[in-house]
Amino acid sequence: MLGLDVCEFGGQVLEVLWLTMCYRGVLADKKDLAIEEEEGDRNLNYNPPAQKSLEEIQELDKDDQSLVKYKQTLLGTVPITTDLTVPNVQVTRLTLLCDSAPGPLTMDLTGNLNALKEKTLVLKEGVTYRLKIDFKVNREIVSGLRYHHVTSRKGLILDKVSQMVGSYGPKVEECEFVSAAEEAPLGLMSRGHYQVKSCFTDDDKIVYLAWDWSFDIKKDWDQ
Repeated sequence: MLGLDVCEFGGQVLEVLWLTMCYRGVLADKKDLAIEEEEGDRNLNYNPPAQKSLEEIQELDKDDQSLVKYKQTLLGTVPITTDLTVPNVQVTRLTLLCDSAPGPLTMDLTGNLNALKEKTLVLKEGVTYRLKIDFKVNREIVSGLRYHHVTSRKGLILDKVSQMVGSYGPKVEECEFVSAAEEAPLGLMSRGHYQVKSCFTDDDKIVYLAWDWSFDIKKDWDQ
């Protein structure tokens, strides 16, 4: 088991890497965590290690080939990017995945976020869909990424959701998070306009992106 390997290797670098990656694994089964359950996170006995940059981690114990291989397995061999003009985490797209939809239900999150308030996605009542978020990690390991949203209608809050996304190191490729399947409301009273406030955060409560968007529940796709 990986836990035994960590004990055998020892060393400061494994404390940082193991705790970072272990935290992702412990929370893997909590992807559908509701906001009301966030209090339970405090009972995971997770004590985050002292914050270290990716460059510091890569420089540690460079002469130990076992540790070098282990770090490459967890972190890959992506060169460090020091461009501070872009955030460490960039959220690029939000998509509603639905097999029966006549076309893509996607919003671009890299442009003018105010324009998203004018764009409304349409869902047919009763369909099953999943939420997909594409994002990129640019420079440093980020732990405990979360996606939050609050859904309201006519000023009344209907739903609050907080979903664990996980912990990631920098990569050239974009990462994606796909939620568990959900079912759109069904029936005459459920049809109408819904507003959503979304945000993407991490363990340190850094808000990488916050945006407003909306969707309509309709009897059919083209109505």
